[in-house]
Amino acid sequence: MLKKKHLSALQTAAAVTASLVVLGCTTMDSAATLDSLTQQMVQTSFRDQGIAKVDRLQQDESNAACSAADASGIPLTEAKTKAIETANLQSVQWPKDGKFLGDWKEGEKIAQNGRGMTWTDKPGSANGGNCYNCHQISPQEISFGTLGPSLYNYGKLRGVQDPSSPEAKAIVEYTWGKIWNAKAYNACSGMPRFGHSAILDQAQVRDVMALLLDPKSPVNR
Repeated sequence: MLKKKHLSALQTAAAVTASLVVLGCTTMDSAATLDSLTQQMVQTSFRDQGIAKVDRLQQDESNAACSAADASGIPLTEAKTKAIETANLQSVQWPKDGKFLGDWKEGEKIAQNGRGMTWTDKPGSANGGNCYNCHQISPQEISFGTLGPSLYNYGKLRGVQDPSSPEAKAIVEYTWGKIWNAKAYNACSGMPRFGHSAILDQAQVRDVMALLLDPKSPVNR
């Protein structure tokens, strides 16, 4: 049940919003009022609990820019898009030992696992990637989302016969970067920034990489 202060904030915001709609207000002042009320609702309707902290609601510069573009209906400029992608690419942490691939079998487990980062999870517990929620990956899995592109035959279609070969270097590095921080290649990507946001650690990213690129993985067979 919502506390009184939560309910009051929601009622206030709803009342003001309804009034603005009725009056047909479209001024910058009314937009600023709505933004302020929305922020108030967010601040009073959530609380820290377990490992889930309210600071998750704070957007970084990249997310804030994309949200503003969505809200206004005005796309990011080419310069802003490039700036966001460059900044996010610089944040990618490449494997220190140069090893990009782990165990594809472990990668499949991560792809199947949607658990993690909830208030009931213990600090330091491993998260899943929930990859099948958005992508087709292994042909053995019949339940998958279509929000993202199919990743079946990911390595095979890109000619990766040997991920350790010089010829495969570009696609291997791109794949690592995309998993670590998708905004490095698409400024307003909706894909989780798995490494950047500490959803997956480097060992887990290696295993997901193997699932996508190892020729022995069911993805490429």
